[in-house]
Amino acid sequence: MKFTEHTSYKRLKDLVKSAPDLSKAHALSAERVKTHTVSALGLRMNYATERVNAEICEALCHLAKDANVEDNMWCLQDMEMMNYVNNCESERRMVGHTAIRNQKPGKEHSKAVHHASAEYQEELKKLGKFLSTCEYKYMIAVGIGGSYLGALAVEQALKNYQKNDRVLHFASNVDPDKVASILRQVDMKKTIVVIISKSGDTLEIKAQEELLRMRFKEAGLDPKDHFAVVTGKGSPMDKPQAYLEVFYMWDFIGGRYSVSSMVGAVPLAFLFGMKMWDEFLRGLFAMDQHALHEKDPRKNLPLWGALLGIWNRNFLECDTYAIIPYAAGMDHWSLHLQQLFMESNGKSVCKEDGSFIDWDTCPVVWGSVGTEGQHSYYQGIHQGTKVVPIEFIVFKNSQLDEDEIIDGSTNQEKIISNAVAQAIALATGQHAPNHNKYFPGNRQSHILMADRLDAFTLGLLLAYYEHYVAFQGFIWDINSFDQEGVQLGKVLANNVIGLYKEKRERGAMSLNKQNEVARALVDELDKANDHRGGNHHMRSA
Repeated sequence: MKFTEHTSYKRLKDLVKSAPDLSKAHALSAERVKTHTVSALGLRMNYATERVNAEICEALCHLAKDANVEDNMWCLQDMEMMNYVNNCESERRMVGHTAIRNQKPGKEHSKAVHHASAEYQEELKKLGKFLSTCEYKYMIAVGIGGSYLGALAVEQALKNYQKNDRVLHFASNVDPDKVASILRQVDMKKTIVVIISKSGDTLEIKAQEELLRMRFKEAGLDPKDHFAVVTGKGSPMDKPQAYLEVFYMWDFIGGRYSVSSMVGAVPLAFLFGMKMWDEFLRGLFAMDQHALHEKDPRKNLPLWGALLGIWNRNFLECDTYAIIPYAAGMDHWSLHLQQLFMESNGKSVCKEDGSFIDWDTCPVVWGSVGTEGQHSYYQGIHQGTKVVPIEFIVFKNSQLDEDEIIDGSTNQEKIISNAVAQAIALATGQHAPNHNKYFPGNRQSHILMADRLDAFTLGLLLAYYEHYVAFQGFIWDINSFDQEGVQLGKVLANNVIGLYKEKRERGAMSLNKQNEVARALVDELDKANDHRGGNHHMRSA
């Protein structure tokens, strides 16, 4: 049954008119705060500032049951084929990012889960041995999209726990200035480059690798001694003779779900060590188990978060969703979540029959660190014409415990106070005769709380969002595990690159319909150099 055909969907449509107005007197109370909390594994979500009441919550629980999310989550974690769209050509693959995190699958799990877990453990053993003899101080991780966004977010969030003098750089952009800048910051003799590409044929990655190999050769170094790779078995990069070490990833793990695979393990274990990596995996697996085994939607953290998101998106008709952590180390968190949400659920095709759907799916996801945001985009959130639902993330304690009581409170307490105050202000607003000081209020949010931002907790949070996305995909009946929308741009980019090559070799570009627009745009870009007297000198391979 399609999303809009569920009885619970129709019930929720009717309940929109009875959604509580949080700006009214006594709508938000201490008692409401106490009764609108879900807690698991050290994470607490308080949703007192969401526009829900008992009837709406009950209907959301029925929606989860109508969409059969419990069985779907089991299918996902048992590596059944979840990556498909019926009646359409699609990848038709298993989904296995949770399987590799399951170190001891039980008899209830499929052979595929046991096999994936065993393969991953072998890769981790290989990595542990590699790192135990690794004498490099610097690592340059070359990847794009899912091959770097998640790893970068984790690296930034846990940076305060680094205990060695190693340095990690991410070369995620084909922009030559990025590589040039990184090479100025490293001693190439003490540097290892890790190329990350599952397919082994990603254009940007191949170009970056070739550029870096040229630079190492120019420095009198043998690239074989300085390059490792993370790729799929049998890919064009699966060449042990060309690399110091080859680590494997699998096609049943999409890029945006690959942080816990060797994509994240190699650079992050290099920086933090295997012990911290194990803690991170332990947090991921704990949330996997919670999402799988907690039957009550109002006690299942990622499911309840997903249901609140659907209430805001499909019934209160909010177009965007902000995730705002109040922790300086999480300044790249929203970039990873933006890909996770929008690449997974930015879909418009029904999974079961391949038809176009007539309901909204993923909102625009964005955010940044809250204390900085308060002095920029919060103006629009409080007084703008559009309502933006928010998930605030706060931590009771700082990472390093190097805090002081100033003016009666610690700085960490000041951070928490700011997040709490914003949630209350958005909900209650401020009614004033001066329109310029009028805040409408009734703007929903919730707060996700934890004790401290450490490796285990970060694993919990990452898996929370992965399952949040999966649960919403189940309810919307879309395929959350492919990314066809990304492929078109890649194909066209290759065509445009071909035009540059042709112009350089022949002095002209082909005149065919497919290339006319691209040629015109490239010609326009060339004009930007006219005042400089031509192009700068460039070396070629």
